[in-house]
Amino acid sequence: MTLLVLRDANQPVKQLQVSKPLVIAVPLLAILSISGLIISLQVQSSQTISRLEQQIRNQELRFEAVVTDKNAAIERLQNEVIALSGQSREVMDRMERVSELETELQQFIKKYGGQEGLRNLSSLSYEEPETLGVGGEFIAVHENEIERLAAVTREQFAEMSSLLDEMERNIPNTLKKARQTQHSISGTPSEWPTLSKRLTSNFGYRRDPFSGRASFHAGIDIAGRTGDPVYAAGAGKVITTAKDGSHGKYIVVEHPGGLQTWYLHLSQIGVSTGDSVKKGQEIGSLGSTGRSTGPHLHFEIVKQGEPVDPLPYLK
Repeated sequence: MTLLVLRDANQPVKQLQVSKPLVIAVPLLAILSISGLIISLQVQSSQTISRLEQQIRNQELRFEAVVTDKNAAIERLQNEVIALSGQSREVMDRMERVSELETELQQFIKKYGGQEGLRNLSSLSYEEPETLGVGGEFIAVHENEIERLAAVTREQFAEMSSLLDEMERNIPNTLKKARQTQHSISGTPSEWPTLSKRLTSNFGYRRDPFSGRASFHAGIDIAGRTGDPVYAAGAGKVITTAKDGSHGKYIVVEHPGGLQTWYLHLSQIGVSTGDSVKKGQEIGSLGSTGRSTGPHLHFEIVKQGEPVDPLPYLK
C-alpha cells in the first residue's frame, strides 16, 4: 500500500510504501491499547468504588454501633429512672406510715406526759419545684456519670429502705413498751388516797385499839372527816365491793403486777364490782364503818396475796 503525505503547497508529495499487514496491525494495536486502557481504568474505578463502598459500610456499622450503644444507654437510664421512681414512691409511702406511727407516739407522750416530744417526721416535707426559684450554669454530664449517680442513688435508697425497716420494727415496739410502761405506772398504787395526810397507825405490829393486845396491822390508817373523798391509788379493776363487821364498807381494786389495794371503813361506796378505775378517780367516801374507833381510811396494799407496807408505794 502507498501512503501519500501531503505537506505544504510548495512541497512535493511524499510517497511511502507500506505493507498491508502493517497497515492493519497499527490500528489494531491502537484499538487494543485504547481498550486495555479503558479496561484498566474501569478495573481501577471499580476497585476504588468497592473500597469507598466498604469504607461507607464500615462507617455505617460504626455509626450503628454508636447509636445502638446510645440507645442501650438511654434505655438503661430510663429503666433506672423508672426503678428509682418506683422505689421513691415506696419510700414515701413507708415514710408516711412511719410518720403516722411517730405521730401516734407523740400523741401518746403528750397525753401521758414525759420528755419533750420527738421531732415529727411529718415536718420533713418536699416543696414542689414550682414554688422555688432554681438556676445555675449548664454543665454537661457524661452518661457514665449519670450511670454512676444512678448506682449511688440506688445504694442510698437501699440504705433508706433498711433504715425504714428498722424504724417500722422499732416504733411499734417502742409504742407498745410505752403503753405497757404507762399502764404499769398508772396501775402502780402511788397516788395518796385521801385529802388528809395525817397517819394514825402505821403498817406492822401494834397494840390493838380494842383489845389492847399485840396485833399485826396490815395497812395504814389515815385520819379524816366522814364524807371526805377516797381516791384510787392506781388504775385497775374493782374486784370487790362489800360490807362486813370487821372491814365495814370496803373496796378492793386489782392492779398490774399482782397488786391489790384495799379501802376499808368507808361511809359510801362509789363504784361497782367489775368497774375499771383510773388513778386518782374518786371511788368512795371516808367513814367509820366496821371495826373502827372513828372516821379514818384503812388503806392496804396486797402483793401476791401478802400485805406489804403501803408507804414506799405512795407519793
